Amino acid sequence: MSAAPRGPADQAAMPPIEGTRRATAWRLEGERRLPGEERLAEERPVALVYNGISHAVMLASPLDLEDFALGFSLSEGIINSADDLLDFEEQGEEQVEDGVAPVGITLQLRVTLRCFMRLKERRRTLAGRTGCGLCGTESLAEAVRPVRRAVPAVRVEATALQRAMDALDAAQRLQRATGATHAAGWFDLDGRLCLAREDVGRHNALDKVIGAAVRAGRDPAQAFVAVTSRASYEMVYKTAQAGVGLLAAISAPTALAVQTAEAAGLVLAGFVRQGRVTVYAGAERVSSAG
Repeated sequence: MSAAPRGPADQAAMPPIEGTRRATAWRLEGERRLPGEERLAEERPVALVYNGISHAVMLASPLDLEDFALGFSLSEGIINSADDLLDFEEQGEEQVEDGVAPVGITLQLRVTLRCFMRLKERRRTLAGRTGCGLCGTESLAEAVRPVRRAVPAVRVEATALQRAMDALDAAQRLQRATGATHAAGWFDLDGRLCLAREDVGRHNALDKVIGAAVRAGRDPAQAFVAVTSRASYEMVYKTAQAGVGLLAAISAPTALAVQTAEAAGLVLAGFVRQGRVTVYAGAERVSSAG
C-alpha cells in the first residue's frame, strides 16, 4: 500500500507520527504543478556495539530499537537467548557539525563473555546491510550459514496465512503515512496478529518483531512470521534461527531461500495475497481447507 498524495488543504491536518518527518513536495500532473506536504520515513545509521566493540552499522528506522538489538543479536547467532544480553543502552544521535542533521544512534550492548568471545572469532563489518545482507562478509562459508536451531513442524491452513497478511497490511501505520517501509508480523497459528514492527529495511523489521516476541515471552513453536517483502535467504535464516517454523511473504522467495527452508524443515510460502498462497517448502503442512 503506497502513501496517498496530499494537497495544500491537507497540510494543516497532519498530526505528528513517530518515525516520520514532514517535507514539501510537488506533484506533477500533466501541466499542473501541485504543492503539498508529504511524510517521509526517518532513516538513521544505527551502530550495534557489543562489549565496547563496534560490530555492525545498519540503516534503520529509529523506532523499537531495543527490540531490534535483541532480535538482531538472536537471529545473527551472537547470543543464544535473551538472558545472554545483559544490558542495553541507547545513546543519543551524534551531531557531526553545526547545522547538519543528527547522523546516527549507538546501541551499547553488553553480552556474556562466552558470547562475546564467540563473536570476536567471527567478527565482521556489516555496513548498511539493507539490501543483499552480505556487505563486509569475509568468506563464502560465512555468507551462507546452515540453520543450527531445531525448527518446529507447525501446521496451518492457507486461510490463516491470508488472514495474517490482511492483518499485517492494516497494521502498517508508517507505510500508510510514507509508502517507504516494510513490516513483519508475529502471528498465532490461526493467523491472528500478536505483534507487528515496521522499518525501512525488511531485515530490520524482521529482527524487531523477533526481539519484541522474545521480550513478550511468545512461544515460537506456536507461531509463524509474515513479511511484506520478498523472502531472501537471510529472511529464512533469521526466521529459523528464531525457532519459528513458517515464513510467509507477500512476494517471491529466492532459490537459495527455498533450499535453506527445505534444509531447515521450515515452511516457506510466497505470493500470499488476494486469495493466493504459493508454498515452496513444507507444502504438506499447509492445508487448503478452512
